[in-house]
Order: sequence, then C-alpha cells, then structure tokens
Amino acid sequence: MKFFPLIVANLFRKKTRTILTIGSFVVALFLFALLATIDASFTGGVEIAGADRLIVLNKTSIIQPLPYSYRDRILQVPGVKGVTYAVWFGGYYQDEKNFIPVMAVDTESYSQIYSEFKIPQEQWEAFVRDREGCIVGRSTMQKYGWKIGERVPFHGTIYPGTWEFNIRGVYEGTRHEDDTTQFWFQYKYFDERKEFFKGVVGWYVVRVDSPDVAADVVAAIDSRFANSAYETVTETEKSFAAGFVKQIGNIRFIIMSIGSVVLFTLLLVTGSTMAISVRERTGELAVLKTLGFTDRAVMLLVLGESLMYALPGALTGLVLAKLFTMRGDPTGGLLPFFYLSSERMILGFGIALVAGIAAGIIPALFTMRLRIVDALRRV
Repeated sequence: MKFFPLIVANLFRKKTRTILTIGSFVVALFLFALLATIDASFTGGVEIAGADRLIVLNKTSIIQPLPYSYRDRILQVPGVKGVTYAVWFGGYYQDEKNFIPVMAVDTESYSQIYSEFKIPQEQWEAFVRDREGCIVGRSTMQKYGWKIGERVPFHGTIYPGTWEFNIRGVYEGTRHEDDTTQFWFQYKYFDERKEFFKGVVGWYVVRVDSPDVAADVVAAIDSRFANSAYETVTETEKSFAAGFVKQIGNIRFIIMSIGSVVLFTLLLVTGSTMAISVRERTGELAVLKTLGFTDRAVMLLVLGESLMYALPGALTGLVLAKLFTMRGDPTGGLLPFFYLSSERMILGFGIALVAGIAAGIIPALFTMRLRIVDALRRV
C-alpha cells in the first residue's frame, strides 16, 4: 500500500486517457450486468424449478387440453403426493399492450403445490369464498397500482369477452427469482362461464414423494393414459422450463457471445493503454531500479496500475447496473423478474479482475526484465 500514491500519480499523468480507459470498464460491466440480469430472468425458472414437481401435458400439443377426470387417476399413481391443475387464460388489462399471465387455478391445491408463493391465509380464504375473486402477484399489483378489494376488468383473447374480478389477495415470492407477475382466478368460475371445452384443464402439476421416484412416476402416468383419446407426456418441471426457454432462443449463447466480445475489447483497450504508458516511462522505470526497486516491485507497480483501470471502473459499472435494475422491469412486464444478484455482481468483478491482470501482465513482465543500461540508452 505504500506505493499506492505512486500508482495514482502515474494514472493521472494523462487524465483523458485514464478517464476513457476506466470509462470503458464502466460501460462494459454495466452491459455485462444487464445481460446477466436478462439471462437470469429467462433461465431463472429452470434454476429454481421444483425438483419434486412434474408437469403433465397433452401429448399432441401444449395448447390441447386434458380431461378434469385425470386428476383422481393421477393421484392413484404410487409416489404421487399431490396434484393441482391450471388453465392458461390469456387476455389483457385495458390495452392490448398490458399483457398479464392470467391463469384459472384449482383453489383446493394450487397454493399447496407451489409453496414458495406466500399468501396470508385470510386472503386465500377470501379468494376461495368469492366466485369472482382473484390473487395477484406483488409485481403486477405495484405496476398498475391496484389494491385489495378493487374490481378489475380483463379482455379475453382465447376466451373472448370482458371478465371482471375482485382482488382478494396478493402473493409474494420467497426468492428474488420467483415470478410475481401472475394473476390467478378460480377454475370453477372459469369452467362455468366459458362456452366451450368444459370439464378440461390445461395441464397438471404433480408433486412426488421424492425426486428419486420422479422417473418411475413419469413412466406410470404416461402408461396409464397411453392409447386414450388424451394421451399425456410428463416431464420434470426443470425440463419443462428448459424447453420453454429454448422456444425463445439460445439466450445464454447470445449473452456469452456478447460478453466474450466485450472482454476481448477490454483486453485490447487496457493492454494498449498499459503498453503506451510503460513505453513513455521506460527511463523512469530504469531510475526506480537504480534507486533500489527490485524487478518484482517494478512489475507489481505496473500490474497495480493496470488493476486501477479495471477495478474502479468495474465497481462503478456494477453499482450503476444495480441501481438501474432496482427501478424494475424496463420492458413493461415481458420479463418475469428483473433482479441483479450479488453472485452475478461478484462474477462481473472477477471478470474485470482477470481482464486487468491479463492486460497488464505483458507490460509488467517487460518492465521486470528491463535492464537499466538498455532502458537509459533509449532516453
């Protein structure tokens, strides 16, 4: 630390160059953090998917229904602990741009199967008592400024017409990655009011006794409904979430590609800056060695200077990204959540650390091997 003032003094010899180099790290790490946040939003469902939950779909297509009568038959399969179901409703609030993931759910079991969603018991009971009641995620409530007890209209797309619901409760996620944008209402009310496809559900969610028996339960469920009018395909919730993400595209590959380009650019910019800085101070470095600085000490001075470009810029970029994400989803509801985790911030800081060392290592080795006579001869 006693050489820190010397490193700072060297940095601010060329203020413009220093500011631009640090600024490149700020922009790069800000971009990295945003891409990491978007990646987490699209793939977070895969990472947090319940290991003991299975999804049962119509084998023909995800948009094809399954009979309500399958519920009791699934419960009879050995290893099944609980079953719930839901139907995708679709629809929008006031304007087609205000899309909300609305689902009709089973009031008897849905909250038990998805125990990571927390709802006050009195609110859930009020929801069950009200035929036109609904439960709304915290993010959606905040976005539209709704309050419990308010009546909200929805315009159906798959099921046309205007549907009105009374907000009876708000659910919260126990993890930052939990999706709190959903809107649930009663399946029984939905089945009574719709004009077609009565007595069917969209999909079943099955909770098994243990993840170890999941494969056996999958095989048992699908074999039970084989050769029926409504054959099923069952998979783990993690596999289902991964398949859904793949329909959007290989988001992670795109983000990794952009991140690699950004890292390579940082290496070029910082490496070039360090090479120019060392070449400009060749004589001074020789004088330091003459005064008693060891080869190792001079090398560490150059590496320290390289890190002083990288680390403050990285920290600034990550802090700015964190503040940006705290403002909420900028897409207006397209992303299930928009949260920059501390793990991803640490990863970004680590990348900047590696970039700083990589960019400064060659100039640092050059100064370490520099002979005093040869350096003074260049002056």
